[in-house]
Amino acid sequence: MTAHALHGDLESTALYDIPGPRARRRHLYYGIGSTVLLLLLAGWLLYLLFDTEQFTAAKWSPFTYAGIQELLLRGLGNTLKAFAYASVLSLLLGAVLATGRLSVHRPVRWLATLCVEFFRAMPVLVMIFFIFVALKVQPLPALVAGLTLYNGSVLAEVFRTGVNAVERGQREAAYALGMRKTQVMSYVLAPQAVRAMLPTIISQLVVALKDTSLGYLITYEEFLHAGKLIASNLDYDLPFIPVVMIISPIYIGMCMLLSWFATWVARRQRRNPQTQGAGEPPADPAAMLPGTV
Repeated sequence: MTAHALHGDLESTALYDIPGPRARRRHLYYGIGSTVLLLLLAGWLLYLLFDTEQFTAAKWSPFTYAGIQELLLRGLGNTLKAFAYASVLSLLLGAVLATGRLSVHRPVRWLATLCVEFFRAMPVLVMIFFIFVALKVQPLPALVAGLTLYNGSVLAEVFRTGVNAVERGQREAAYALGMRKTQVMSYVLAPQAVRAMLPTIISQLVVALKDTSLGYLITYEEFLHAGKLIASNLDYDLPFIPVVMIISPIYIGMCMLLSWFATWVARRQRRNPQTQGAGEPPADPAAMLPGTV
């Protein structure tokens, strides 16, 4: 066994004892029991669906029509459009508010703190309704504005935490080299903070993606709104459950894709405990001895 593999084994068992034969047998029984319970639960749900006639041809026939498919695709496109606008604007607003919270000028810092705390505490739906009803804004801008204000304020705290987590010595070294505050933030602190907080940022964007479904409450024709129109159609025997079974996996798939991307980024950001360059093999100690070739 190599030293690196031994180090990994020790690291993986540092917080708990290696299970013995009886413990492994007990874990096997727990796994079998949990699997049986999950299968029983799935079977019970399927029985309820068949018993309430959720798989009849009348309830699933709408999805064979081109008009219904176009309605769903248009709703999905509107959802992705709202998410794209909200995610970009949230990142920009978060960067601006984080810069304000990190400012050395007290009025700027207090104003940024007030904005962050207010919009982070305000329910997203209340902001969307206020913008849509009181300010008489169109559905898409109202939805995007509400998502931007909430997620931007949350991302501002993420950015601020990431900047403050950067080692203080790097900031001091940058100032010692004669760099200005803007240069220190742009070239030293911000890149490291973004790399460290990128999984958290992407996780917050998952929240923004799910919250786009609130748009159906202000008549924005997004994915959930399209599903609601189909589910409430009496001509197809109110196919609510089939619509849920079509829409839910798509929502879950989009969120899982973003979550997978966050996990992939986190894995890429992990540093090898050994001090070696990326893609370079570890140095041979014997090659460093005098008189060796």
